[in-house]
Amino acid sequence: MNRSSFLKNGALAAGSILAGNAVLASTTTSYNPDTAIAAGKPFNLNYAPHHGMFKNAAGADFLSQIQFMYDQGFRSIEDNGMSSRPPAEQEKIGNLLHKLGMTMGVFVLDKGGNGANTLAAGKQENIDVFLKGCRQAVEVSKRCGGKLATVVPGDFARNLPLDIQNAHVITALRKGAEILEPHGIVMVLEPLSDTPDLYLRTSAQTYLICKGVNSPSCKILYDMYHMQKNEGNMINNIKLTWDEIAYFQIGDNPGRNEPTTGEVNYKNIFKFLYEQGYKGVLGMEHGNSRPGKEGEMRVIAAYRESDSFL
Repeated sequence: MNRSSFLKNGALAAGSILAGNAVLASTTTSYNPDTAIAAGKPFNLNYAPHHGMFKNAAGADFLSQIQFMYDQGFRSIEDNGMSSRPPAEQEKIGNLLHKLGMTMGVFVLDKGGNGANTLAAGKQENIDVFLKGCRQAVEVSKRCGGKLATVVPGDFARNLPLDIQNAHVITALRKGAEILEPHGIVMVLEPLSDTPDLYLRTSAQTYLICKGVNSPSCKILYDMYHMQKNEGNMINNIKLTWDEIAYFQIGDNPGRNEPTTGEVNYKNIFKFLYEQGYKGVLGMEHGNSRPGKEGEMRVIAAYRESDSFL
């Protein structure tokens, strides 16, 4: 499932359940923080919801959703589609985040989609698309305040030896890092499980690439949903690649929904990250297991439960 489809469909599921840590006023098209009762305190870790995750409780407007997220205790957001938003909207989001003291998590580098721009092939046309995305990311960052840009290097070039592909990817990423590093922007490389054609598949492989690029602007995005599917043994693999990880994303498996809905023991993983001293953002890149406002309250309740590790 590609990112755009995921964000459109991620909140759809069958059934309903009433759960939550807040009692909210009736849903309107614009969230009014004065109508929220028993809003949540900040979490132990810095979880980041995304656009649409609380649209029934907070309304369709993203700024209202961000205010709702803050009132429920969240202190970050992530927005895969930030690069495609109008510049004026990017600025409004950045201004609100600054006002609330919230952090902007990842936005996706605009370079043609997960498998559409194959840096492993070593072709100049692919490199040019990638570098254009890096230059655009600098401008997006200035407007929204985000310093993390998700990068997927595309598919394997299966007509080439793997080591040659690795060299091509490292070379291209070094050029991107030269653009991003002066602005303090970090491209976070994300290994995925969507299809075996995708070049980045494991944390160890991504660690190797980051060491080859050798830049503070090239690190790992460790998406725990994808890594549970591709390699498992997550706590051990996080330890092995720790010094190159700059960002985590969350999603239970199977289903790619909130913690407590699948097989991953997120309470233990969150406790491990906390004890490791992780202070960064954990993106909630998953759907809601139940529809409507009740499903959104269930997401909040699941994070309260999984965050109660102290």
